[in-house]
Amino acid sequence: MPEETWSWGNLGYVATGNDGDFAASNASDAIVDLVYALDAEYRANATFVMNSKTAGAVRKMKDADGRFLWTDGLQAGEPARLMGYPVLIAEDMPDIASDAHAIAFGDFRNGYTIAERPELRVLRDPFSAKPHVLFYASKRVGGDVSDFAAIKLLKFATA
Repeated sequence: MPEETWSWGNLGYVATGNDGDFAASNASDAIVDLVYALDAEYRANATFVMNSKTAGAVRKMKDADGRFLWTDGLQAGEPARLMGYPVLIAEDMPDIASDAHAIAFGDFRNGYTIAERPELRVLRDPFSAKPHVLFYASKRVGGDVSDFAAIKLLKFATA
């Protein structure tokens, strides 16, 4: 739902103003709007999430003074930062396209819950690869949004 009509049970979003791309002028304004659409209590621990192709487009953005919004980590193992917030590259995020929610920003520790069952299932298969014994292990894991106010999306659309 657009941020101005956001309601519980739906993730709010900020539109870029251009269908399938950033706005032609002041493209970085959409990133700034996304950051400030999130409440201050969540912004302190927020992280950007996007895929590599989207990161390539965002990495080229500059502010009004010509400074890049994206900065690389200063030490090994430290994440890159966008407007001072860490950036996580997740290839499962969609590419920039019409109506795509290609960038997420939020406090994922408070906004998303991962549930896992404690047991690990192991199936012993002595028949498939004689004289060897095969083992198949599986574990049940799932997750869902638990606080819809803690995560906002950037939608590549006019509204």
